[in-house]
Amino acid sequence: QVQLMESGGGSVQTGGSLRLSCIVSGYPYSRYCMGWFRQAPGKEREGVAFIYSIGGSSHYADSVKGRFTISQDNAKNTVYLLMNSLKPEDTAMYYCAADSLPQGTCPGREYKYWGQGTQVTVSS
Repeated sequence: QVQLMESGGGSVQTGGSLRLSCIVSGYPYSRYCMGWFRQAPGKEREGVAFIYSIGGSSHYADSVKGRFTISQDNAKNTVYLLMNSLKPEDTAMYYCAADSLPQGTCPGREYKYWGQGTQVTVSS
């Protein structure tokens, strides 16, 4: 049974930083995409960062490029999202997701496995 569990959310002021973690357990394959998504109340879900399990190639949404960094520690089955220079518009529930997608297709795809989410709130 595949399980994803996020942690690291919280409340920070504008300009602050947070690091989210997503522990993946039970995933049966070594090649897969991991993504961080977010959804604010009344808004559509947005994919913000993606990484491929082999090689670590990454992709970012324009809204977070240069501020967020996705990384992985395969030995710990954990994917991280380091968020710097946070803005109030980054406030959302953040979810990690995984799926066995081909390398190069991580963004813009539907993901099969999802975590429960962790709340990030940025105050001005």
